[in-house]
Amino acid sequence: MTEGPVADIGSTATTTDWAAWQESWDRQQEWYMPDREERFRIMLDMVEACVGTEPRVLDLACGTGSITARLLARFPGATSTGVDLDPALLTIARGTFAGDDRVTLVEADLKDPDWPARLPHGAYDAVLTATALHWLRIGPLETLYGQIAELVRHGGVFMNADHMVDDTTPRINAAESTLRHARGGRAQRAGALDWAEWWQLAAEDPVLAGPTARRFEIYGAHADGEMPSAAWHARVLREKGFGEARPVWCSPSDTLLLALK
Repeated sequence: MTEGPVADIGSTATTTDWAAWQESWDRQQEWYMPDREERFRIMLDMVEACVGTEPRVLDLACGTGSITARLLARFPGATSTGVDLDPALLTIARGTFAGDDRVTLVEADLKDPDWPARLPHGAYDAVLTATALHWLRIGPLETLYGQIAELVRHGGVFMNADHMVDDTTPRINAAESTLRHARGGRAQRAGALDWAEWWQLAAEDPVLAGPTARRFEIYGAHADGEMPSAAWHARVLREKGFGEARPVWCSPSDTLLLALK
């Protein structure tokens, strides 16, 4: 197994290279989403277009803080509240943003009806999330969309970049899946880590081993979520209080859907 992104391991302290863990996470995610950076670019383009360059953002299911890092690099005057339940990914996020008073990190379960009470008070200009909500089934996701609508100010936006499957096109879906898996196989042979290998690396790290064990106690290998179509997401968001909702970017497998309050 390749040695993890940890440096200066001494007898009394461990200094973890959080930037290296972020880079490792990005490369692992790109295994599944080679156009991931394009999704983030369009997301931030639409943040700027709709709410300006100093937004108050909720990074929903923030993970390691991938959206927050790109948000602050592009808009230094922005602030971000990241919320997640994953102990390992939150550990990386806390290490990454330690000392940055623009960032607040909150541990909360999005399936808990009271999770919004854990957030700083006030409405958000933008609620952003990526590659996360497919972990939820349709019922809890509908509930979550209603909560998000209450958190976004009038004129604010919600954006969800995720797998959104159109069941009316099975042959197209099968062709896309075959190509994506072939590309993943080539990436693995070139040395890229897949999801399971990345988590194995985290489990062997002296800082992340404990949080990783707790993470698998919470989630197991993978949650039993659902991936409804972009049309379903847009319809439900409008029903929950958004005035407009539609895709603003898509690839053969993923969609970035924007809802305007």
